[in-house]
Amino acid sequence: MNITFIGGGNMASALIVGLIARGQPAGTIKVVEILHEARARLAEQFGIACSASAAEAAPFGDMVVLAVKPQQMAEVAREVAPHLGDELVLSIAAGIRLADLRRWLGGKGRLVRCMPNTPALIGQGVTAAYADPRVSAQGRTAAAHLLESAGKVVWVDDEALLDPVTALSGSGPAYIFYFIEAMEQAGVEMGLPQATARELAIETAVGAAALAARSTESPATLRGRVTSKGGTTERALESMRADGVAAAIARAIHAANARARELGSEFGKS
Repeated sequence: MNITFIGGGNMASALIVGLIARGQPAGTIKVVEILHEARARLAEQFGIACSASAAEAAPFGDMVVLAVKPQQMAEVAREVAPHLGDELVLSIAAGIRLADLRRWLGGKGRLVRCMPNTPALIGQGVTAAYADPRVSAQGRTAAAHLLESAGKVVWVDDEALLDPVTALSGSGPAYIFYFIEAMEQAGVEMGLPQATARELAIETAVGAAALAARSTESPATLRGRVTSKGGTTERALESMRADGVAAAIARAIHAANARARELGSEFGKS
């Protein structure tokens, strides 16, 4: 499978790292990147062909991955369109709806919209994807092969669900980092050295997430197993309930979902 990335930033690099680690030949990968320094870095790091423009990179091959910022997508898609045939086109730009992308591409390509998250940078991401009805089962398999190079893939059957996905998992790493920051700060306030507090907070988050991922029990059940009656955990959870922490988290994620819908409408005006 010959793949052309339009944009050579962090997410594209994460996917390229994963593809090559899984045996994808460097000679089957191309990148279009306008920044000279970035092109030089990508060529040296991966041994792949790098171009400064879509015209220079055409023909694109079997798949095109649009890995540019949402604000740049309309302009980039219009530059790609004259050189596009019926390739499978994956967009990993947050908020860009397929109807708008299809319009900018002049109706060309078989489209898949994806929402990855930043743990993809270490191969531990999760990506939700929606495929246009024109995409065959074979096309979905090809898209999944690419996306799985950076972590897990979850398919949704309604494009509108990608806004909640953005709110939950796309933005989700920031929520976890925020919680880790709060745990670290509390540890420091109680007298722990900052480095020790940070290590304890991070490793606790990593271990708890790993346990939840491997367990067949629900997070609520796992939480209950840690919470002894009259113990320290129960006291902490009672404090969180009194402060409405769970409701505040839910409101925050709903706010992110609302903003995702707003951004989709704003970007689509281009």
